[in-house]
Amino acid sequence: MGKRREPERLLDGRRLREVCGELARRCPHMAVVHERHGTPPLWDREPGFATLLQIILEQQVSLASAKACFEKLRNRIDEVSPAGVLELSDVELKAIGFSRQKTAYARHLSEAVLEGRIDLEAIADLPYAEAKAELQRLKGVGEWTSDIYLLMALLRPDVMPKGDIALHAAWHKLSGEPKPHSDEFLGIAERWQPFRSVAARMLWHFYLSERSRKVSGLL
Repeated sequence: MGKRREPERLLDGRRLREVCGELARRCPHMAVVHERHGTPPLWDREPGFATLLQIILEQQVSLASAKACFEKLRNRIDEVSPAGVLELSDVELKAIGFSRQKTAYARHLSEAVLEGRIDLEAIADLPYAEAKAELQRLKGVGEWTSDIYLLMALLRPDVMPKGDIALHAAWHKLSGEPKPHSDEFLGIAERWQPFRSVAARMLWHFYLSERSRKVSGLL
């Protein structure tokens, strides 16, 4: 792996606010989100093994159930590390909440880190495409998982997670258009370049805020 940092600036709270305003001026749908709900959270995560493992746990399940599983793991081994995960048997991981498939993914990730087959610190210095390709060499890390890691842990500014159903649902409600499939939505998202990561945060913010208002009886 070569070490070349992307020339683009990474996101932080101040830049997120600035870009939200810019997207709201450029896109009428983003203007609605910004006016109604304001700036979204940065939703940043600490780069490294524990965060990547948690994102793997979040695949195709609710964030609440993934968080509960991750917290049980944290309580079981104190520090979520490759060595700590490998100390647990399959039976112990199942009791924590790992499926058979995610147990295999967790073991593969742990072994890859310990054996030096993946260097998560070095990935932070790679351009987007190279970083994504390195992550996807891992068993269980596909488009969505690698995109979420790049967006939240590495704070890359121009990532639109592929296949995120909450983003598709938010766009459907916001635009009134039919709910898009994954590739179609990636095409729609090109209008928000080079700040697709900010657009994703705004759409998540819209999705969660509107759902909260509905639950509260305000819609």
